[in-house]
Amino acid sequence: MRRPCADREEKRVTHGRDMKAYIAAMRYVTEIGTMPRGRKPEGEHTLSNAERQARYRASRQASPAPVIVRTRRPTDRRSRPQRWSDAVNELLTLQAGYAEWLAQLPESLRDSSTAEALEAIVDLDLTNLAEIEPPRGYGRD
Repeated sequence: MRRPCADREEKRVTHGRDMKAYIAAMRYVTEIGTMPRGRKPEGEHTLSNAERQARYRASRQASPAPVIVRTRRPTDRRSRPQRWSDAVNELLTLQAGYAEWLAQLPESLRDSSTAEALEAIVDLDLTNLAEIEPPRGYGRD
């Protein structure tokens, strides 16, 4: 003789889970109907395969995708000592340019924050950087 369903549910091993929430979640998932079909037709009737293909081809010919050319930046093939000397020379050139700017600054702007920043840049001692000779590395020193 079979037991009624109520008896079986009471004896089900739950491992400490809240079975009411589990059954409610399962029930919610199983009650979902079918997926909605595709989008509604734009005209009075659905398109045939030939009409759909013609529309697709016309849209592809009307606006071709723009060609995107991606170029890589050229790799810097200079050695580290060469890059160091180039950077120091660039700093010295910039400092000279800022010194000219400070010299040509009008009297009305001598007490401004711009003048203070220019003075700070001009007062930097970059000769120590110019004297540094970086190591060539790999036993070539």
